[in-house]
Amino acid sequence: MNRRHELVRENTARSLVLPVAPARGRLRPLGLDEVTITGGFWARRRRINATATLDHCRDWMERVGWIGNFRAAVEGRIHRDRRGREFADSDVYKLLEAMAWAAAGQGPDTSLDAEIAALTEAIAPAQEPDGYLNTAFGRPGQQPRYSDLEWGHELYCYGHLIQAGVAQARARGEGELAKIARRAADHVCATFGRGGIERVCGHPEIEPALVELARLTGEQRYLDQAALFVDRRGHRTLADPEFGRAYYQDDLPVREATVFRGHAVRALYLASGAVDVAVETGDDALLAAVVRQWERTVARRTYLTGGMGSHHRDESFGDDFVLPPDRAYSETCAGVASVMLSWRLLLATGEPRFADLAERTLFNVVAASPAEDGRAFFYANTLHRRDRGTVPPADAESPRAESSLRAPWFAVSCCPTNVARTLAQLPAYLATADDHGVQLHQYADAEMATSLAGGHGVALRIRTDYPSGGAVTVRIDRSPDHPWTLSLRVPGWTEGAAAWLVEPDGTRRSVPPGTATVNRLFRPGDEIRLELPMAPRWIGADPRVDAVRGTVAVQRGPLVYCAESVDLPDGHEADAVRVDPSVEPKDGPGADDTVVVAGELAGHAGQGDTSWPYGPLDRPATEPAAERAEIVLVPYRSWANRGPATMRVWLPTAGPDTTAPS
Repeated sequence: MNRRHELVRENTARSLVLPVAPARGRLRPLGLDEVTITGGFWARRRRINATATLDHCRDWMERVGWIGNFRAAVEGRIHRDRRGREFADSDVYKLLEAMAWAAAGQGPDTSLDAEIAALTEAIAPAQEPDGYLNTAFGRPGQQPRYSDLEWGHELYCYGHLIQAGVAQARARGEGELAKIARRAADHVCATFGRGGIERVCGHPEIEPALVELARLTGEQRYLDQAALFVDRRGHRTLADPEFGRAYYQDDLPVREATVFRGHAVRALYLASGAVDVAVETGDDALLAAVVRQWERTVARRTYLTGGMGSHHRDESFGDDFVLPPDRAYSETCAGVASVMLSWRLLLATGEPRFADLAERTLFNVVAASPAEDGRAFFYANTLHRRDRGTVPPADAESPRAESSLRAPWFAVSCCPTNVARTLAQLPAYLATADDHGVQLHQYADAEMATSLAGGHGVALRIRTDYPSGGAVTVRIDRSPDHPWTLSLRVPGWTEGAAAWLVEPDGTRRSVPPGTATVNRLFRPGDEIRLELPMAPRWIGADPRVDAVRGTVAVQRGPLVYCAESVDLPDGHEADAVRVDPSVEPKDGPGADDTVVVAGELAGHAGQGDTSWPYGPLDRPATEPAAERAEIVLVPYRSWANRGPATMRVWLPTAGPDTTAPS
């Protein structure tokens, strides 16, 4: 291990409150004890998460019986009284993880600590003496343990249990939840280690969890077991399902795959675990394999929003360039998993392109899922809604993941708890440090304090209204008495526009996409200002994306925009919109982040029109008359917050007004 890696390990030990704490890598993450989001968009989202979403999730899990499953297991009635899907335990664990990270930012002895203790008290008695813990298998009247590794999710549930235990230990010191998690991990190592059950779980997740537990405890056996699971994947140890072995990545070994395929969440969780194993073991070949898969997936299988997964039936990636907006599945959990992977790749390599994708996904997938009140959610995130849909009942589970509007709960409700834990740990995704200084990757009103190599303290204050505005001001509040480097990510979306960096002495220079650095002897009170171009821009797609030929989209900063029927006159639906890309989009009036584009609205087709819709090119079908209009677009993340609506991101083009007198 070289000196750089030794310093990363040394510095990691200073911050204990970290969702991801690699012992190696290019960058050291700053933890929840070092970064506080103080205002702006993400502060509002995190406040709603803490004050509404966490209680909402717990209340629903009590109502539908998922928490009660643990009590039923202890009382011997689980075979007849168990509620929910086979993986329902995992959502209780994700809620516990979210509560632990949220409590870490609220000081000691919060009400969340009491809730964590109460939930842990319900779970603990259900754990068997050998560490096994699952309410769907292993008891009288149930299937035997590990009898359905393809679909049973037992190891998947352990993964979320272990991550919850790590969160509690890092936030509060090792408590009962962390001990439960360690006993479960010890059971996994004993059962699935060399000479044991040499298979894998149909749903990856335990791999990154075991690595994080190894980082927390220093126990090599957890890392070794994670590496075993990664290396076993793709060797056809699971039954061939109706969707094919690629569905759970059992078709090819991780090192041989060239792109992410199959079930999107499974693929991204597996890749996250593979990166963790590669980083901890120094396996550069494994890391390079994941990077290659990420590159091709981002170039060919990712939506403009950052969403991943175009198949509804198997929740999977489609083939290259198969990205239909109206059939986009783009599961919220896949967005969460993509952010997890991007963060790990950023820490390992230091390359800003990984932070670019994380930003796009956070603002346009993760932020799109919860309603403004934090009590309803999108499971899938379509880019084109043709009908207005119906409001799901407030007091019942939605049976369908592709609910037309945000639903309060789902029969498979993995996404609400995944959003909750992501928002709770979000400050830990903002910044990193290395031997030379501090790097800012995501922008929000924040305060941060950390130590550089040698124990020299640095404190920063960031002020910005990003993504509404493009100005990011960094004030130095504490600095060592020697030069160091402050680095700021210049997002990839600034390509073709001017971004500027203003140094403390007033020097102003243009900065290209990538990383802008300032190396100097900073003094308290010094300010650095990054000015990002925030004019809305037309976006086109690679012509190989057949589904969006003849259309354009609008992006402003990291935000993708959409037309929503709520903003259209005379009852028009979003499919009536045609836009004129020869006229540049402009910011809407007021401070609501709207954009206005020139275009037209097609007239209403008669409901009785039954004519054949196809014809020769020299005699095209007659379209209803169109009227010129200025069309208001809203950030995609906000759509459907004003009631049932139609919506589309990719907008058909209309030429200039040819009816005007010459």
